[in-house]
Amino acid sequence: MRVTLEGAALHVRELVGVARGGAVLELGASAREGIARGRRALESALATGETFYGVNTGFGSLSQKRIAGDDLRSLQANLIRSHAAGVGEALPREVVRGMLTLLAASLARGRSGVRVELVESVVALLNAGVTPIVPEIGSVGASGDLAPLAHAGLVLMGEGRAEIDGEIVGGAEALRRAGLASITLEAKEGLALINGTHLMAARLALIWDDLERLFSAAVTAAAMSIDACRGTDAYLDERVYVARNQAGAAHVAGLIRDRMRGSEVLASHRSGDPRVQDPYSFRCAPIVLGAVRDAAVYVRERLEAELGAVTDNPLVFAGESGGAEIVSAGNFHGMAVALPMDMLAIGLSHLAGIAERRVYHMLSVFDPESHLNPFLSPQPGLHSGLMIAQYTAAAACNELVGLAMPASVANISTSAGMEDYNSFGPRAAAKAARGVVLARSVVAIELLCGAQAIEAHRPLRTGERLERAHARIRGRVAALTVDRSPTPDIEAIAALIDAGAFDDE
Repeated sequence: MRVTLEGAALHVRELVGVARGGAVLELGASAREGIARGRRALESALATGETFYGVNTGFGSLSQKRIAGDDLRSLQANLIRSHAAGVGEALPREVVRGMLTLLAASLARGRSGVRVELVESVVALLNAGVTPIVPEIGSVGASGDLAPLAHAGLVLMGEGRAEIDGEIVGGAEALRRAGLASITLEAKEGLALINGTHLMAARLALIWDDLERLFSAAVTAAAMSIDACRGTDAYLDERVYVARNQAGAAHVAGLIRDRMRGSEVLASHRSGDPRVQDPYSFRCAPIVLGAVRDAAVYVRERLEAELGAVTDNPLVFAGESGGAEIVSAGNFHGMAVALPMDMLAIGLSHLAGIAERRVYHMLSVFDPESHLNPFLSPQPGLHSGLMIAQYTAAAACNELVGLAMPASVANISTSAGMEDYNSFGPRAAAKAARGVVLARSVVAIELLCGAQAIEAHRPLRTGERLERAHARIRGRVAALTVDRSPTPDIEAIAALIDAGAFDDE
């Protein structure tokens, strides 16, 4: 796969492809022209002798300090060095690569006043497999992802640390091994490297890619649990969702109906079943998962908009007559992606929370009409079955509750008060990423329990699509006949979810 930057918005799949090493990045001809035009405009503006933020001034609360022309290169290099102040564990490789991909895409839109050579250096770093070591903590998500991007910028300068061929070395050594040269930053270029939402937006794209597969698996798990507990499908009636007038709920109800179509288990207890209705975790699953889907649609819209954005400051607008206007604004502020990521964390808590309740219902067997053994044990008492799998799901859900607290609602001022309202989007991104991992484990536990419970109703078969899902699970996880550690089974099903094994169900 080859991704060409031409100034247009990146697609999520393109960014994910480069970030995860499945695509090569290149700079297109029109992008080169746009970048060069923006650089000429910046140089034209500088020649007037006017003062421009971050170009010939200090930064943040030091912006009133005018910098002499002879010091403009040092100004930009010093910016990168001083702002590389992150701490904590290194960000995952794919996150750093995604961040650099978005940086290159933003610079390629020609509003940042950088040279073509700078953007080519970022692209070359990615294609050579050189990944800067970037500490996770340091960005407040408003003045751009300053610290993380500065750590990446150090490597372009032949400083800092980077990973190449599985080994962490100094930035200069990484460039040497890759056959790349370090770059000397010119006026505005250091600021352009670090002023942007590239870390948080890249993490959102990667989270979204994982979420799509997780959501499909969650719907499959919900459908399987209905037959596992010999529940009804009455509440999936299409008329119910016309009356409710919520698009997400109608969509999810339709997906569950499709998965259950042809179920012999459903048909086996349509008459003579004393139950009137199922618990909320079954009956309201389309409403809850539908609300999660509706929130995710909003998140996708905001993500796609951000993948076409220029989040630098100041921006360079080239005039038709060759002049230029340099405008200081706030495009680096991350609230446009911080709020959606906080919303995702909340949605994930509900996706997992309602799944855990169905697991509890399935294992506790307080409903004798489910025709299941307690804890799905092959011999209750002697064997505990999947009892503790529900504990694990409960522990994951408890952590998800904490992660659902929005990061974007608490402000801490920075830069001596000049930067007085921050988004904390990177923290929202970290919480949402962790939320996906936890929710995936909960859904894997539901699928593990559902697959075991379905077999209690044999020779009856569930819907054709659910039978295919069941077969995929059994291809990795054997039925429970005696007690064993559920951990490898949960991990195997989580890996199936991550690989998209339930996407077509």
